[in-house]
Amino acid sequence: MKQTRMEVEETDSSSNWSPISRERLLTCTNLSDIAGKKRKQDPCGDAEISARTSDDYAEDDFIEENTQDSEGPCNKRVKPVDRSGDVTGIITPVKTPALRRLGQSIQRSISFRTEARPLPPMGVRTRQKASSFPRRRNNQLWSDTVDSLSRDMSAKEIKRQEVIYEMTQGERQLIEDLNLVKKVYYEPMLKLEIMTESELGQIFGTLDTLIPLHEDFLTRLEGLRCSEKTVGEVGPTLLDWFPCLEAYITYCCNQVGAKALLDQKKQDRRVEEFLRLCQESSFSRKLDLWNFLDLPRSRLVKYPLLLKEIQKSTPSEHPDEDTLPQAMELVQTIITEVNSKTGEAECQFYRRGLCYPEEGQRVPEIQASRFLYCHGELKSTKGQKLHVFLFELVLVLTRPLVQDKDSMVQFQVYRQPLPAAHLLLEDLPDGEATSSFRGAFSGNDKVKNCFRVSSRGRAKAQSHSLQASDSFNKQQWISCLRQAIIQSRDRHAQANRLSPDPALDHIAELSLNSDVEMPDT
Repeated sequence: MKQTRMEVEETDSSSNWSPISRERLLTCTNLSDIAGKKRKQDPCGDAEISARTSDDYAEDDFIEENTQDSEGPCNKRVKPVDRSGDVTGIITPVKTPALRRLGQSIQRSISFRTEARPLPPMGVRTRQKASSFPRRRNNQLWSDTVDSLSRDMSAKEIKRQEVIYEMTQGERQLIEDLNLVKKVYYEPMLKLEIMTESELGQIFGTLDTLIPLHEDFLTRLEGLRCSEKTVGEVGPTLLDWFPCLEAYITYCCNQVGAKALLDQKKQDRRVEEFLRLCQESSFSRKLDLWNFLDLPRSRLVKYPLLLKEIQKSTPSEHPDEDTLPQAMELVQTIITEVNSKTGEAECQFYRRGLCYPEEGQRVPEIQASRFLYCHGELKSTKGQKLHVFLFELVLVLTRPLVQDKDSMVQFQVYRQPLPAAHLLLEDLPDGEATSSFRGAFSGNDKVKNCFRVSSRGRAKAQSHSLQASDSFNKQQWISCLRQAIIQSRDRHAQANRLSPDPALDHIAELSLNSDVEMPDT
């Protein structure tokens, strides 16, 4: 189940992307073997390989005149290689098997490499240009960057400097990742015509505009560091820059359609192969394209966490004491706005993907809903997989339609939608739903993670027993359904200038049991 609300997450990554200058592009071929080719060009790498034992190499891969048995001593002489400058001539025979194997390995390795091509000069260091993107993150602390800490600096102030430094490093890493996405994914796929410019524009959205935005913030943060590498007042800088985060509204709203299009394009063999090669390469850190596209959203929700830590470490007499709460309120307001607009965009996206076999299924609550509480896959009593949408005002059960790879996924409405104001919710304990799921499971199976939703509103009464994938998923569904039921009834009561009926409160309880048992439809 996918929750549509953006939750604060403590990751540098977790849900649910412009004409640019063209530089030298990476192709699918050199993406897969870039590390190998660069390693071959490195003389230091050659020296490291030559020091390996003979077990690391296959016998057929090397040229040698005579082979010695590693199991015991051998009295045969090894014919020297006819090269005056070969170092193998200085290796004296020894009777210790381990040392002899090492000598053989060195001899074969040098023989193979020097006969294939001359060794490059030791001064050439081509490996340094193998990749401009770090394979691993630098987890350096602020205290590691200073020669010695002042005795006058308290532990609280050291903690404050560490958090500010973490914020600065996070901006630098985000910029690196956004540039990587642009140069390694967007530009090569456009150059190689793996996707059209229009498709790439839909998937990557306004990501290109976020790079200068965060570069500006990084410059400001670095400008705050004094000669002792400490930062004094940071609040005014945050207050001045945080309004720039409104650019995330456009980017995050586009992510809903971007994710759907990317999943669809992965059905194309060329796209799937390109993305797989990228993910297997060292620069990706085992992240796929969507992980990179979702990094800006993850960064956005981390700002309140960082500000909270800075506040906790800021003394009461510090100049930031007044500005940090203002900055916190500002960024929380922006995140709330991003949440709201993203929810509306997601709701509209999935509303457009609904197909109605019957005209009577187009209930007004679907079009009136402004956001989604949640959506995801559940199983019916017949074991049929359903994709269920809990909109603001209505619960809609659907069946995904099988489309060709060039079409967007559509959802066929299954049965009549259930208005949230008329929903009844029942939590089914494990094992008690066996009779309802008799057709989907064998008699020995204990049915788990089930709940029942029913409606007795204006339309014909109907009931659906549904099964979640696990207990956590079930509780998420129940929590969202309970919230939708209460809010819909409160809204309905306010619209009629009536207070909510206390007698109906029990209906939204998780342990609800209806008086009349209705068969599943």
